[in-house]
Amino acid sequence: MDGIINVLKPVGMTSTDIVRWLRRKTKAEKAGHIGTLDPGAAGVLPVCIGKATRLAEYHSELGKSYRAEITLGITTDTQDAFGKEISRTTPHVSQQEFFRCLEHFAGEIEQIPPMYSAVKKNGKPLYDYARKGLEVAREKRHVTIHRLEMVEWYDQTYPKAIFDIDCSKGTYIRTLCHDIGRELGCGGHMSFLLRLRAGKFLLETAYTLEEIENYLSHQDYCFVLNPEWGLELPEVRISSQRLKAFQNGLATGKSMIEGDIPGEDLPVKVFCEGHFIGIGIWSNSCLCPNKVLI
Repeated sequence: MDGIINVLKPVGMTSTDIVRWLRRKTKAEKAGHIGTLDPGAAGVLPVCIGKATRLAEYHSELGKSYRAEITLGITTDTQDAFGKEISRTTPHVSQQEFFRCLEHFAGEIEQIPPMYSAVKKNGKPLYDYARKGLEVAREKRHVTIHRLEMVEWYDQTYPKAIFDIDCSKGTYIRTLCHDIGRELGCGGHMSFLLRLRAGKFLLETAYTLEEIENYLSHQDYCFVLNPEWGLELPEVRISSQRLKAFQNGLATGKSMIEGDIPGEDLPVKVFCEGHFIGIGIWSNSCLCPNKVLI
């Protein structure tokens, strides 16, 4: 089985749990997810199966969309609802103040990755240090928030707000919630997260684990997408006479290629007689094989 499964991840399972479950159910030799979701989060988690795992790096570059809930007045060491409470204060924040605060976080911003994350420091993930009670210096990263839109406001002792986010890869939504709370002067944490989109993989077309298991029991693989599905790359076509050359890692000249020729050193999806055969790199006016999937 070679392809991509758009999984609707439930709360309580890690992204690795989902991959292990799918490998066991599909008997696939290889599997890997595209973009980690925390155990307490739910939503879109695309998983590459078989040869499609070789294309995961291209999918992971795509943007994401989320629906998040923030609770103001309470901070935690993990910046979400599953961590240890650090502080608690009664906020005096109105809906209008929260809305105006969101505007400060639109566009390109800087984030410091949370200690409870898989970002590595000196070869070790940060969560290894955090579990030992250590806090180490982390480098800031630049991310882009394309859209921040308020959905709902709950005016209570510890106000909650639900808002939608479109963002670049690598954005930590729980850190965004933490930073919003700090900007408002009362603190806050992410109390829930739902991923709505990862690239072209949408929530409304994601499959639950129960649905996947049911399809597999009937040997129906309608839920498996083609390996190249969702890749936002130019397409080129080569003739069957050049297929063997592509398989053997040989370059193909421009005169023998049809399609959208990209800029220098950029990847393209390569097809032969209507079949996807891999990823090529355009270099020195030639198509050079990069990921051969046949």
